[in-house]
Amino acid sequence: MWKEIRSQISDWSDDEAFLIRVKQLENLASKALSIAMIVVILFAIVDLGVVLIKDLLLPPYNILGKDLLEIFGLFLNVLIALEILENITAYLRKHVIQVELVIVTSIVAVARKIIILDFGKTSGLDLIGLAIAIFALAISYWVIHNTNSKSSHH
Repeated sequence: MWKEIRSQISDWSDDEAFLIRVKQLENLASKALSIAMIVVILFAIVDLGVVLIKDLLLPPYNILGKDLLEIFGLFLNVLIALEILENITAYLRKHVIQVELVIVTSIVAVARKIIILDFGKTSGLDLIGLAIAIFALAISYWVIHNTNSKSSHH
């Protein structure tokens, strides 16, 4: 038994064996994250369904106003979760974090925040912060997208 443990430890001292183990751990973690995100997506869809049934089919029928913004927010929650799942599965496929996809997910998340934002309770400083975030994400997307487009043409 001690011989096996010593053999395992000596395997870890070899750089190549260590990197293989790290890659295996990354794959395992990515798969676990994918499964967890699928569970989150299913719960978000159920939550959206409950809200839709409550607001559309049960009295009082109130689809306008604040409830409509809540429904939009729930839809965008599902879309954001799907984008995050796409980020994870893209990593599993290529073993590279796709920065453009991460930025697009961030843009959708900021857009969700703006859509559901209660402007009556939001300070000017918060709005300036959101504007800076949107501007930074837009510039980042433009730079990454143009870089990716140029590299795929060559």
